[in-house]
Amino acid sequence: MPAVVVLGAQWGDEGKGKATDQLGSRVDYVVKFNGGNNAGHTVVIDGEKYALHLLPSGILSPGVTPVIGNGVVIDLAVLFTELEALVERGVDVSKLLVSANAHLIAPYNRTIDKVTERFLGKRRIGTTGRGIGPTYADKISRVGVRVQDLFDEKILAQKVEGALDQKNHLLVKVYNRRAITVEETVDELLSFADRVRPMVCDTGLVLNQALDAGKTVLFEAGQATMLDVDHGTYPFVTSSSATAGGACTGSGVGPTRIDRVVGVIKAYTTRVGEGPFPTELLDDTGQWLREAGGEYGTTTGRPRRCGWYDAVIARYATRVNGLTDLVLTKLDTLTGLERIPVCVGYDVGGRRLDEMPENQSDFHHAVPVYEELEGWSEDISQCRRFEDLPAAAQRYVLALEEMSGTRMSAIGVGPGREATIVRHDLLT
Repeated sequence: MPAVVVLGAQWGDEGKGKATDQLGSRVDYVVKFNGGNNAGHTVVIDGEKYALHLLPSGILSPGVTPVIGNGVVIDLAVLFTELEALVERGVDVSKLLVSANAHLIAPYNRTIDKVTERFLGKRRIGTTGRGIGPTYADKISRVGVRVQDLFDEKILAQKVEGALDQKNHLLVKVYNRRAITVEETVDELLSFADRVRPMVCDTGLVLNQALDAGKTVLFEAGQATMLDVDHGTYPFVTSSSATAGGACTGSGVGPTRIDRVVGVIKAYTTRVGEGPFPTELLDDTGQWLREAGGEYGTTTGRPRRCGWYDAVIARYATRVNGLTDLVLTKLDTLTGLERIPVCVGYDVGGRRLDEMPENQSDFHHAVPVYEELEGWSEDISQCRRFEDLPAAAQRYVLALEEMSGTRMSAIGVGPGREATIVRHDLLT
């Protein structure tokens, strides 16, 4: 059985949760391998909306084992708040596994995140202020706190003390904040130790054994390709690897075990936070897209920046991730438009570029080159076969498929789990 990676092919919010959820009944494990509670998935099941932030969306599928991998950073308070909310709604969360090697978001990480962003002013990155970046920075600086440290109080205190040695100087002398004590941090983290202990294991071993046994494993990315710390619009990116390679490093499963890589992409483009965005619409059309698509952040409620579909980005995501399939979402949002522009290239200082510029400055100054496609006015929300779509909608999908460099295997025509047209099976 296959190992399948599902990831965002734009700047996030493409509908990865729905794509993962649709496969949920056919997979055995769903693994979150990067990020933290800085991004959210919204899944609609039988009219019920579930907003997930830290948990893999597979937790909503009975029989699936949800896994939080070593590449994730965990805010324990958020984890248990989410779990409790699901239990109240009758969701079984007892199968959740958590990697012993995952790093913990300590209270000082959240504080550093918020004060640093304010200090940057106009140069701010646009973070969610949830401590994600500072926690990954601690990880790379080798002063991070991991889940397994909760079970050795002496080691935990030593690690927290080492991290605070520098951070308190920064908080007090640069940001004019009070120092954070080792004791208060250790006490907060230890308050979750007994509750999380039954979930903790060597998740990399569990996943490899599952694949050896013929189980199907789905790896679910947080954030998206254009927010990847290496391959995104740096520095306006997240702090983790949100591309296909991150599925391996963030889970402990080797690249030779991955069978399919599925990119989820909107029928238009959105972005949250700062950074370049060539097709962004700053006019009434952009506001119309925002309202028609309900483009407000699952985690923060922030309005998303909206623009037309960018085929250059789609080709880039296909190349960087080795995509085998694309899932096109929110096609129904475009219903009612007479003409739909699609970005097919960039003009940079009079030069035509059909691929991603090699440097950030050129990308920042890129002017989209548009090709207009015919729109449609018919309601497509009840379509369940490609042939049921209006001819213009079919041509739109086929044009995006050709421009993007990989097949459009599924098409979302509404928010519900069932509102999907499947052209190619994602698991075969």
